[in-house]
Amino acid sequence: MKMNPALVFKALSDENRLKIMELLIQGETCGCTLIDKLPISQPTLSYHLKTLTEAGLTTAYKEGTWVKHHVNYDALDFIIDFLESLKKAETTCKV
Repeated sequence: MKMNPALVFKALSDENRLKIMELLIQGETCGCTLIDKLPISQPTLSYHLKTLTEAGLTTAYKEGTWVKHHVNYDALDFIIDFLESLKKAETTCKV
């Protein structure tokens, strides 16, 4: 899957989605665990998880009646590589 930097950074531009990413970095979990740690409603959590998944930052799979969410570490590598390429462009680009 080719990642879209604008979509990735737009997904990360929300404080709640950043908190969700921080929680998911600790390990995969279901929405019922996340909702207990966030000051948002269940529909809002679902919206944020969908946004993160559509951006490629998280993935989910069904396990029985639960949906487990986890961080897509390839996406984190993409972000790091993208930012490093910007930093390199700064040192080599002379306008």
